[in-house]
Amino acid sequence: MNDGSKDSSLVLLQDLQEFDSHVVVVDLSRNWGHMGAISAGLQTARGDAVVLMDGDFQDPPDVLPELVERWRGGSQVVVAVRRSRQESRKFLAALFPLFYKVLGALSDFPIPLNAGIFGLMDRQTVDSINAMREKNRYLPGLRAWVGYSNAVVYYDRQDRAAGEGKLSFISRIKYAMDAITSFSYKPLRLSFVLAAGSCGIAALAALISLIVSTPLTAVAWGLACAMFLVGGALLLCMGVLGEYIGRVYDEVRQRPLSIINKVYYPSTAGALENQPEYEEEEKPARILRIA
Repeated sequence: MNDGSKDSSLVLLQDLQEFDSHVVVVDLSRNWGHMGAISAGLQTARGDAVVLMDGDFQDPPDVLPELVERWRGGSQVVVAVRRSRQESRKFLAALFPLFYKVLGALSDFPIPLNAGIFGLMDRQTVDSINAMREKNRYLPGLRAWVGYSNAVVYYDRQDRAAGEGKLSFISRIKYAMDAITSFSYKPLRLSFVLAAGSCGIAALAALISLIVSTPLTAVAWGLACAMFLVGGALLLCMGVLGEYIGRVYDEVRQRPLSIINKVYYPSTAGALENQPEYEEEEKPARILRIA
């Protein structure tokens, strides 16, 4: 997948086709982000199984034979779970475990933790995920939600082989919010708890101020406590509600997650637009690698 890169990535990928006839290059119209690129890859991929992995070699290619072996053994989804993680960016290294703990506590559906997109899905699983039209996607959650037979492969995630990651901190926060809001209603339910708690604390503060202060001071302190606590709870609840409403707005617009500019197949025909149909013997790559 060439996700709107501005360097020579597309040329290098086309050159790779000269050495490997299984390589299919999907060039997107612009940078659509992580989930947009992955979704375009899943829609383009043909074959019996699809492996998703990042192109920075944090997901080691030597794990691929084990993924395929588990799939041949009958598992329709093979999830690669991180046994350990090497991360040069210490701030992110501290945030990732915290995110998985929060997701595990809030999710209404069991999702394998410490697992990203790296893994294998068979054709039936891929078709099921492609049939979902939601825009704010958390692929590890969708992969678990479809409910097919699962297997787990453990591996040690390495640091990036070179360069710096292009995914911004804000994008990571949005991805985390997509994961939580897509598989949990608990933040909405938490609003009721916060509202009740705020009212209770405000009432308690007012009662204490009546005991230890003069009547006029007590009234002033009580009103101040009530305003701050109830107001803060209301703003927090509105923020949580806004996150869900924003995602509903994205779904209603029905815009695509990404737009494919061209698909380069290993043939003399060169770049073919859209996604042509293939006969069984003409299917290109068995495994599509997301880079």
